[in-house]
Amino acid sequence: MTAEELKKSTLTFGVDVALFCKIIYPDSLLKAYANQLIRASSSVGANYRAACRAKSGKDFINKLKIVEEECDECMFFLELIKELKPGSKPSIDPIWNEANEILSIVVASIATARRNNQSK
Repeated sequence: MTAEELKKSTLTFGVDVALFCKIIYPDSLLKAYANQLIRASSSVGANYRAACRAKSGKDFINKLKIVEEECDECMFFLELIKELKPGSKPSIDPIWNEANEILSIVVASIATARRNNQSK
C-alpha cells in the first residue's frame, strides 16, 4: 500500500467511525465511549499524515508509534461498545477489521523504518 493509499484508508476509517458513532450516540451509556472513539480514529489519520511529513527517520517512527497507539485505542473502544451493546456487532466488525488492517500496516512500517534507521 502506498502512502497516498494509506492516507485515504485512514480518512475512510475516520469517516466510518464517525458515521457509526452518529448511530450509537443517542445511547447515553455509550456517549463517552463514542466521543473517545471519534477522537482516536481521527487521530489515526492526522498522525499518519504528520508521519508522512516527518523530518527524520526517528521522527517518522515516533509519529507512527502514535498512530499505532491511537489505532489500538480505537480497537479497544470498539470491543467495549460491542460488549455493552451486542446488537452493534454487525456494524462494529467491519470497522474493527479496518482498524486491524491499518494497525498491521503501521506496525510493519515501524519495523521496516527501524531496520532502515539502524543500517544508516
